[in-house]
Order: sequence, then structure tokens, then C-alpha cells
Amino acid sequence: MAKMLWKPTEERIRASNMYRFMTFVNETHKKNFTEYEGLYQWSVDNIPDFWAAMWEFADIKASKPYDQVVDDATKMPGAKWFSGAQLNFAENLLRYRDDHVAMIFQGEDHEIRTLTYSELYDEVARLARSLREIGVQAGDRVVGFMPNMPETICAMLAATSMGATWSSCSPDFGIKGVLDRFGQIRPKVLFTANGYWFKGKNLDSIERISNILKELPSIEKVVVVPYTEQEPDISGVPNAVHYRDFISAEKNLDIVFEQLPFDHPQYIMYSSGTTGLPKCMVQSAGGVLINQLKELLLHTDLKREDTIFYFTT
Repeated sequence: MAKMLWKPTEERIRASNMYRFMTFVNETHKKNFTEYEGLYQWSVDNIPDFWAAMWEFADIKASKPYDQVVDDATKMPGAKWFSGAQLNFAENLLRYRDDHVAMIFQGEDHEIRTLTYSELYDEVARLARSLREIGVQAGDRVVGFMPNMPETICAMLAATSMGATWSSCSPDFGIKGVLDRFGQIRPKVLFTANGYWFKGKNLDSIERISNILKELPSIEKVVVVPYTEQEPDISGVPNAVHYRDFISAEKNLDIVFEQLPFDHPQYIMYSSGTTGLPKCMVQSAGGVLINQLKELLLHTDLKREDTIFYFTT
């Protein structure tokens, strides 16, 4: 028999989110689970009850409650989830407005930047105001050709706060790779960094953006974030504006969170494109929200005092 490498203490188990959730289910559904296996089996045998419990346990903010968890749990794909609910993905992520650190960013240039929840809310509010002023509304597509950096997250939250759908490509994609994806969804606004770092090299994105725009007539505004240099020359990019000039200068703004159905399109993601054009995969706002809360709360045991690290483009 293989030797056990590690086992959490009883104290750690009882302090975990999974244990709290198990206790919550025991109390609300009159169960007596003492181990994970029983809780897991209940979750797959009682799908509507499990997801209803997850909704309440995660304290999902919704302006209108759901009428039904799922219309037919055996219909996959095609089931209708949480019908009747009205909510906003970004509102749930921006529920805090305090001085707790929301994100820490360190790029390959080793510069470290932090944003508190208060600063994050303010940045998103100002960006959302600017997007509304240029006519972005629910159903529009806003895209990013960006590294995984604070401005990328702020742009996504600002766009989705008003019901626009977010999509993105890694900045190391070639022109064809970007067009194969964004060309299918007709985006209205493009956020891009002027370049990115790779193995210590400063790689420019401006020329590729100019060529991409020739084939994407739907884009009405290009917002350029300085990353590898502070004053990039964007004179050759049609409809381009520096991020600092685009974002509203107003302070203490409140975000108007558009209240939308659970299945409102949140993200457009893409298959690899190995058998033709990449296939667009639409992820719903409510689906992304509740599933990521489940993953982070239960399986990652993430708490407010923790820091989680993602190494990704």
C-alpha cells in the first residue's frame, strides 16, 4: 500500500470551506454527512438541490431571485439554469470596496503593482463610464489583446458590468490567429497593450494591431495600455487612444450594474482551431460565476485572507 504523503489535521479540516458547506447542507437539507464521499454522492444524485445550496452558500448577489434551478438536469447540453434570476457578474466580483489587496501583478520586467478592492472598484467605475460614453451597451463585444495584467481585468469587469461580452487573445498570437477568432464575433472596442515581454525581450504589438484593424471594420475604438514603454507611438493605429486619456477622470463614481439573465453571454472563448477555424464557445455570466465560486470556495478552499497565484497569459 502506498504511503500517505500528507493528511490535514482535524482542526484544519473543520476550518475548511468544504466542511462549512457540508455543515450547511446538513442543516438546510436535514442530512448527516460526516465525510466528503457522502456529500459528493448527494451532489451528483440531487443536482438541483446541490446548486441551490451552492447559490446560497456563496451568497450570490441577484436583484431578482431564480424561479427554478434547472428545467431538466438530464438535458446536457441545453438545460435552462436558474431561470428568472437577474444578476451581474461584475457586481458579484466587486462586492468589496475596502483597502484589502485585490490583486498583485508582477510582469517579466519585475515591476510589482497592487490594487486594493477600493482602487479596483474606482478604476472599473471610471472605465465603465468611458465605455458607456462611446456607446457600448449590453450585447456588444469588447475584446482584449493583452497580457494578464490589471488593466485587462479592469477592462473585462467594466465591459461586463454593462452587459457587454468579453473575449481575449494572448498578445503572442499572430495576425491570422487573432483574425480567426475576433473576426467571427465583430467586436466594438479593442483593448491592447503596446507590447509584451518574452524571455527578457520587448516585443511590439502596435504594428500587428494596425494590420489586424484592416480586417476588423467593426472596431470603433482601440484603447492602448502602456506596458513595455510609457509613451508608445500610436499615431499609425486608426481610432486609437491612450488608456490614460480614455479612462474617465471623475472620482467616486458608482457603477451601474446592468441586471441580466443568468444565461447572458459573459465570455466568448475559442477551441484550438486545429480542424478549421477556432470554434466560439459562449460562457454564461451566471454559469461562470457559480462554477468558479464552487471551484475556489470548495476545491481550492480560498478565503479572503488568502492569495491565489495563476501563472497564465
